[in-house]
Amino acid sequence: MRIAIVTESFPPDVNGVAHSVVRTAEHLLDRGHEPVVIAPAPSGGRQGIDRLPYPVVRIPSVPLPRYQGFRLGVPTNARLAGALLSAEPDVVHLASPFVLGARAATLASRNGLPMVAVYQTDVAAYARAYRVSWGEAAAWRRIREIHNSAQRTLAPSTRAAADLIANGVQRIWLWRRGVDAVRFDPAKRCAALRDRLAPGGELLVGYVGRLAPEKRVELLAATSRLPGVRVVVAGDGPSHRQLARELPGVTFLGVQQGEDLARLYASLDLFVHTGPHETFGQTIQEALASGVPVVAPASGGPVDLVDQGVTGLLVPPNDGDALAAAVAELTGDADRRRAYGLAARVAVSRRSWAAVGDELIGHYRAVRAVAATVGLPVAS
Repeated sequence: MRIAIVTESFPPDVNGVAHSVVRTAEHLLDRGHEPVVIAPAPSGGRQGIDRLPYPVVRIPSVPLPRYQGFRLGVPTNARLAGALLSAEPDVVHLASPFVLGARAATLASRNGLPMVAVYQTDVAAYARAYRVSWGEAAAWRRIREIHNSAQRTLAPSTRAAADLIANGVQRIWLWRRGVDAVRFDPAKRCAALRDRLAPGGELLVGYVGRLAPEKRVELLAATSRLPGVRVVVAGDGPSHRQLARELPGVTFLGVQQGEDLARLYASLDLFVHTGPHETFGQTIQEALASGVPVVAPASGGPVDLVDQGVTGLLVPPNDGDALAAAVAELTGDADRRRAYGLAARVAVSRRSWAAVGDELIGHYRAVRAVAATVGLPVAS
């Protein structure tokens, strides 16, 4: 099959949407399919980066207001129509569609192209967090319109699916994310790294992710003041400077990738996630694969990922004191942390990208079959 993946984000962006698109394209190529990625262009200083085994078409972009590190594709440009239609796709894959994906959905509908829309970003919650003028209700109207134009919407968690249903989105299937259990492995625990980050032998607690208002990283303040605990944060984003001022006891490591990130995860004693608006929570899954217990809010994707009292603890969302209390509860109980870590590794060990990639290909085939029954043109 020829698959056109239209995404709102792609490397060099570092986030869950960009990462899952890369893994999807890699898997399609491995299985003998022909992916083409259509994505916003990066800023001018980062051009010429797409040396990949599949084509990537870049659409002119502008920086997102209040978040200059993220760029929006400009959907009015004829380049999108040319890129999408010249690919002659059997299926159009809309990755977290909202701006570029919305225009692609319109083009696909007009040209009778089957679509799978992947819900990955809680845009409505972000609208609330960033206080944008068009607001949460308008965001849901747009989400509903885009996703209902597709033959299937794929939701990453049961909570995300419930939100979609409550807001009028139809034809929803559950499609979770894979994890690289080879890269993220407890065996990569590094004594030297632990000595550098927790020189007094403190319990090492970490957060990995974007530093942005909706992630609520400031909720780590109470945890950072616990005796015998050191908190480290890996990531970057528009809130970095403010968080560095608000969390003077926290070590900020910047963006960590590849083997550096794998060593960091495995060297933690606890992973703490703060964001209440995760549709999935890929960093949680990577921590679990690394054999690290997780403390996370009981909302969104983490509810599916963290088995309460087995692989970690769930706490009320937006409650820094509850996060700190859960960390304190586990600080003095090494046996419990060890048991949680072992269970965590087992829980995600079969969630390979290959397995979820094959599941995705099954969805593609299903929407092509639906298109054929209603008379849409389907290539052989």
